[in-house]
Amino acid sequence: MRCPNFDDFDGAALDRTSDAIDDVNIIKGKLKWDESSQFDANKDKTKFRQFEAACERVKNFYKEQHEKQTVEFNVNIRATFRKQKRARMSVWAAMEMLDTLVDDSDPDTSLTQIEHLLQTAEAMRRDGKPDWMQVVGVVHDLGKLLYVFGSEGQWDVVGDTFVVGCKFPDSIIYPETFAGNPDSRDAVYSTENGVYKRGCGLDNVMISWGHDEYLYQVCKEQSSLPEEGLAMIRYHSFYPWHREGAYHHLMEEKDYKALEAVRAFNPYDLYSKSDQPVDPAQLRPYYESLLEKFFPPEVDW
Repeated sequence: MRCPNFDDFDGAALDRTSDAIDDVNIIKGKLKWDESSQFDANKDKTKFRQFEAACERVKNFYKEQHEKQTVEFNVNIRATFRKQKRARMSVWAAMEMLDTLVDDSDPDTSLTQIEHLLQTAEAMRRDGKPDWMQVVGVVHDLGKLLYVFGSEGQWDVVGDTFVVGCKFPDSIIYPETFAGNPDSRDAVYSTENGVYKRGCGLDNVMISWGHDEYLYQVCKEQSSLPEEGLAMIRYHSFYPWHREGAYHHLMEEKDYKALEAVRAFNPYDLYSKSDQPVDPAQLRPYYESLLEKFFPPEVDW
């Protein structure tokens, strides 16, 4: 093997090439956040969210979640959340802390959380999505820190979310398991509108507590992410709404923009799970440089 001759190294040429690559990336970065995803064009999407073929771990998880996510629980947990301070650390440190969790509600992957976050963000990066959307990709599941901080289980942290305080629609996965939820027999909570008014807006309904709502509250107060990014975080597990079309009777005008944002985000969250493994150490400098644009050095979790 011939040893490289460093005397022949053309640093200027390398700089020109690097600058040209940066120019291309800048142009790609101007793509709109709501343009259709490209990375998943050749993927067989029928292989994802196969709950009927899911293992008993997933089925047992949803049975417990559906029985325990009541109005009473959701009122109490939100009051507790406001009173507690859990930890203070950087976003990347939070990703590392979360890395031991395997989501019991997910039939599609057994990857660690940091791998899933980076796969999501990398798919967005390949499609030229803007910096803020890549940041959403790399943080969107950090609300699962609730499990590390001492939740009652995984049932109040992960899984598809739904509205409490009104009828549980059949479009929720495993709808029969709501028979064990006392709200399903309540004279008011079991009606279509429940305690809400038609068109009241999603800001005025209570969605089952979990990592979406928790991280939304953190990011709303401590990040500069745009409204579309906050909607992606708050509603990304709200599959009965953004995938199945439930709860439209409760929406107000601004919720349609949120719906558009979540649907733009969803392919990256869902279909990147089959991508090749990522190297967190290699990717860390790039994503830390993005994170510092939207988050302070340390965040109150």
